[in-house]
Amino acid sequence: MPNDHVFNPLNRPVYTSITNTFTSPGIVAPPENNAGSTGNLYNAGSTNSTTLGLLGGSVIATVQLTNPVGSGKNVYISRLSGGITVALNLLSSFSGTMTLSANGTLTSPSTLTPVNNNLSSSNTSIATVRFSAAAPTGTTTLLAMPLQVGPFLSNELGRYVVPPGQSINLSVSGSLSVGGLMASTSYFSWWEA
Repeated sequence: MPNDHVFNPLNRPVYTSITNTFTSPGIVAPPENNAGSTGNLYNAGSTNSTTLGLLGGSVIATVQLTNPVGSGKNVYISRLSGGITVALNLLSSFSGTMTLSANGTLTSPSTLTPVNNNLSSSNTSIATVRFSAAAPTGTTTLLAMPLQVGPFLSNELGRYVVPPGQSINLSVSGSLSVGGLMASTSYFSWWEA
C-alpha cells in the first residue's frame, strides 16, 4: 500500500502553511518595504579609484557607519554592496577582499551625506557616515570574504544591528601585482528604528 503523504499526512501535519484568502490576506514583506515607505531607509557609500604604478599595489574603499551615543534608535543593516573594477595595462595577478567589521578608527576620513531612499521624505539619518581610502584599525572582524572583479551585493535584512555608540565598517580592497587602473567601491543601505 503506497504512502502518498510521507512528510505531511492529512491527519498529522508536520508543518502548516499560512492561508492567503481575499478577506484576510497573509502578506509577508521584508522590513525595508515599510522603512522605505515611511522615509527611514538610507544609503551611503563611495569609490576610491587609483592608477597603480609598474609594481602594482592596493586600492581600498572603507565606509564607516556610526550610530551616535544618545540617538535613541538602532541602525539595522539592510544591504552591503560595492565592487572592484580593473583596467589592466598588463596581465597581472589580482586579489580582492570584502571585510565587515565593528568599531575601530579610520585614517584621514571624509564625511558622506546619507541619502533617503524615499525621495519625497524630508527625514534625515541619525547616523554619521565617513569614508577612508585605508582599512580601519582596531576593529573586530564580523565577516571577511574574497572578491572577484565586478560588483557584489549582500542582502542582510537587518542581520547586523548597530546600537547607539557603536560603528560598523565595510571595507573593499583590491590588489594588483603590476600597473593598471583600479577602483574599489563600498556602499551601505540601512534603516533606523
